[in-house]
Amino acid sequence: MTSGPNPAMAAWSMVRARRLSPPQPDPHSTIVVDHSDLGQVLDDFAISGITSLTDSANALESYRDSLEAIDPDRLNATEALAFWMNLYNAGALWAAGVAFDDDMGSVLRIPSAFSGRWATIAGVELSLNDIEHGKIRRFGDPRIHGALVCGSASCPTLRSEPFTGADLDHQLEDQLRFFISHGGGSVNRADNTVWLSSVLKWYGRDFTSPHTMPNIAPANTDRLRDTVAYWFSPDDAEYIWEKTPDVVFMPYDWGLGCSVA
Repeated sequence: MTSGPNPAMAAWSMVRARRLSPPQPDPHSTIVVDHSDLGQVLDDFAISGITSLTDSANALESYRDSLEAIDPDRLNATEALAFWMNLYNAGALWAAGVAFDDDMGSVLRIPSAFSGRWATIAGVELSLNDIEHGKIRRFGDPRIHGALVCGSASCPTLRSEPFTGADLDHQLEDQLRFFISHGGGSVNRADNTVWLSSVLKWYGRDFTSPHTMPNIAPANTDRLRDTVAYWFSPDDAEYIWEKTPDVVFMPYDWGLGCSVA
C-alpha cells in the first residue's frame, strides 16, 4: 500500500486542531512524569516486534489512563512535549496492534484510527490527530517528525525508550538524524538528486517556518532541501548545499509495519 493520507482531510485536521487551547506549560515546574510503563512495552517490542502488541494492548491503555490523571500544563515545556509525544506514540502502537490482530494490513483500515478519541486530557477528549496537530506541533519543533510513529512501514523508527523532559533535546536530534540516515533521505550524486521521505513533504513548512507550526501551506522545495540537509551526514549536507540537487519525494508505504531501534 503506497497511497498517502487524503490531503483535504489532513488539511482539515490541522485547521480543526486550532480550536484546541495551545500548550501552556509552566516554566517553573519541577514535576517529572513517570513513563516506565511505556518503557516496558517498548522493551517487549524490541524483543518480539509487532507481535508483542497483542499482549501489550492493556498495558498501553493503562499507561494512557495514567497520563489522563496529569495536567500537562502543570509541566515545564520539555516535560510537556515528552508527555504528548509518548501519549501519541502509545496510541499509534495500540492502533498497530489492532490492525495486526485483525489482519488488516494497515492502520488506515481501522475506522477513525487517527480521528477517534484516544485520550481525555484535562477534561478534553482528544484523537491522535488532535494530539499531533493541536498539541505536539504547536511546540514549534520540527524534529518531532522524526520521532512520531504511525504503525506503517515508511514511518520513522520507534525509539527504544520513552521520551523524557531531561533528555528530550538529545532524543529529538538523534531521532531525526536516524530517520534521515535510515530511509528518510538519501543523496544520489550520479544524477544529482536528493530523495526525501514524503513526511518531509507533508510537513515541510514545519521545517522551513517552525514559528508558524502547525502550517498546512506547502514549503518551497529548494528551501526545504537546504533546511533538512542539516540532519544529513556532514559529507551529504555539504554536497546538498554546494550542488543544490533536484528533490524527489519517495512514495509512502502505509502497509502495517513498525520497527524499534
